[in-house]
Amino acid sequence: MSNRINMGKTDPAAYKAMFELEKYWKTTSISQLHQEMIRTRASQINGCAFCIDMHTSDARKAGETERRIYALNAWRETPFFTEEERAILALTEAVTLITKGVPDEVYQQAVKVLGEQITAQVIMGTAIINAWNRIGISTGMQPAL
Repeated sequence: MSNRINMGKTDPAAYKAMFELEKYWKTTSISQLHQEMIRTRASQINGCAFCIDMHTSDARKAGETERRIYALNAWRETPFFTEEERAILALTEAVTLITKGVPDEVYQQAVKVLGEQITAQVIMGTAIINAWNRIGISTGMQPAL
């Protein structure tokens, strides 16, 4: 891959604004483990190697198991995730794959299981990681060896 810009150096104000969104999200009711689940799943869908590496590592530090991390991209086919986590993952996927829309049944299930405030926070967190994925992919960020 060719050399690309370092967004933090080229446009520090934009990077600072992204970190302000991160600061907000860390103050929400969503646990760190669930935040990392959202970040990892969206990053898997988007193919952001840098973010997958970072957020699976952060998930382990937050207490996530290897087994659940490995099964995350097949969460529907495993018994490893709670009803709350399934609602979070379904909404994360729908918001990440937004060109297909967010189906009413996914949205309604999220509100039923999570409540309106946490549903809003999941949507916001998913939007934030999708923005980071787009920055990482477009600037060619790679995980460290």
